[in-house]
Amino acid sequence: MEIAGKRALVLGATRGIGLAVARLLAGHGARLILPWFDWPESAAAMVEEFASTDADHLTLQADLRQPGEVAAMMGAIDRRFAGLDILVNNIERGGMPILHGAYHRTVNRDQWQLEMATTLHAKWLVFDQALPLLRQSPEAGVVNISSIAAVTGRSGPAGLLFNDGYAAANRGIASLTETWARLGAPTIRVNELMLGLIDQRHGPGTRGWNTLTSAQQQALLAHTPLGRTGSPEEVAKAVLFLLRDADFMTGATIRLDGGFVLGGEQPTPMPEGIL
Repeated sequence: MEIAGKRALVLGATRGIGLAVARLLAGHGARLILPWFDWPESAAAMVEEFASTDADHLTLQADLRQPGEVAAMMGAIDRRFAGLDILVNNIERGGMPILHGAYHRTVNRDQWQLEMATTLHAKWLVFDQALPLLRQSPEAGVVNISSIAAVTGRSGPAGLLFNDGYAAANRGIASLTETWARLGAPTIRVNELMLGLIDQRHGPGTRGWNTLTSAQQQALLAHTPLGRTGSPEEVAKAVLFLLRDADFMTGATIRLDGGFVLGGEQPTPMPEGIL
């Protein structure tokens, strides 16, 4: 897919990964739709950044957990751009155990529902209502952003960062990805990018990471064969690959985690054998 001129809806572009994706797609000539909801200071900076260019970008406020607000956003996209070519489904909300503690705490009364509503259901709402617009494009691409929490759950050193509801919600994204790939074929490709520990998302730059002790941080890095966290810019490059270069890929999941799911264990030496 040629990115120049394409109409791209990028969720979560106020900060971190979403912002890096928006910048990279804009740099390749895409026309962006950038919804925002909370983080008002970051949202204001995003709006100012993309409004200051000569490109035809649209920023708007929308609570993507609400069907009516998602519908209103799709109406605005249709009126402004008459269709949609790209959806980067980057929306989530996860409660880190190191910060929030257990679900039964009073402060966490709504946490499970928030993780499900934002990480899983909002993705479904956006795709479901974007589908008619995506069908108008001769070639469209969807990238669902997920987390290795779907694989690890609340286990090992990552158990301090991934809560049960967040892990369950991310497990559900694989099912949506495969269903949507079937639904969208042959003109809409849908793939999943499963992330490990990324700066500003479960890595440095988050309250959770800064709350960990040095030993806990080192345990997470030691569990990662590449020995470091990833950057939002690396995620953006992977998103670009899925949209621009992976024309024969749909319904697939790429894991961008520095090998975290493999763990830090090395293969054992080959034994001599007894035969």
